[in-house]
Amino acid sequence: MTEILMLIENMVPFAGLIVLILLLLKMAIKIIPEYERGVLFRLGRLVGVKGPGLILIIPIIDRIEKVSLRIIVDNVPPQEVITRDNVTCKVNAVLYYRVTAPDKAVVNVEKFHEATSQFSQTTMRSVVGQADLDELLSQREKLNKQIQAVVDQATDPWGIKVTAVELRDVIIPETMQRAIARQAEAERNRRAVVIQAEGEKQAAVKISEAAEILGEKEGALTLRTLRTISDMSNSENTTVLFPVPMEMRRLLPDLEKVMASSKNHKQNKSEGRDDE
Repeated sequence: MTEILMLIENMVPFAGLIVLILLLLKMAIKIIPEYERGVLFRLGRLVGVKGPGLILIIPIIDRIEKVSLRIIVDNVPPQEVITRDNVTCKVNAVLYYRVTAPDKAVVNVEKFHEATSQFSQTTMRSVVGQADLDELLSQREKLNKQIQAVVDQATDPWGIKVTAVELRDVIIPETMQRAIARQAEAERNRRAVVIQAEGEKQAAVKISEAAEILGEKEGALTLRTLRTISDMSNSENTTVLFPVPMEMRRLLPDLEKVMASSKNHKQNKSEGRDDE
């Protein structure tokens, strides 16, 4: 028992040293995950990018900052924008970006997350303000690519790559919504009228062609008349038909001549009586 007490008394002076060594080891050993990188500074100067895995640094002298390489999703808050045709609307978007150069993201800009978000808001207002309302509603993909190109070019010196920008919601005033609804209804009515007129035109052309064929072919009109009579006989309505031979058409010119000569004869008689 006394030997154990003496051993403990002899180790007491070294206890502080042991604690200090353990503390230094904890400060010197760093573990960086696969999705992160460590930017190492030594006495304030940039040394390089470390990781992933186990790395050793010099305590007190070295300082390391961890930067995530995963894609970051930033929700751009609604921005009030005036379009090129002077329509006030609110637009929000979603920004997708990631860090490709951790050393640039730490050294070249302070708080790169906030800087990227603020710049995307400004760019979105600028790009949307140069477009008409119809373009904003119908050509979002084009505006998305324009915003992405501008933000990506500006954030490239910061070591940031913008992968996508998506305009999510476009909020317009109620009066403008009613105007757009009336415009859409008028467009649908116009299309209906055009389609109906086109159908009538095509039907007129076909009827004209059919009339030419029936007039040119001998007996074609007779067959058509018989077909019409057959269709009418199948209906439930009570219809009385008086078939007339088609040869009567040939007699009509002669009948007209007889009537004309009879009329002339009567006129001549009346003139003779007046002379007497």
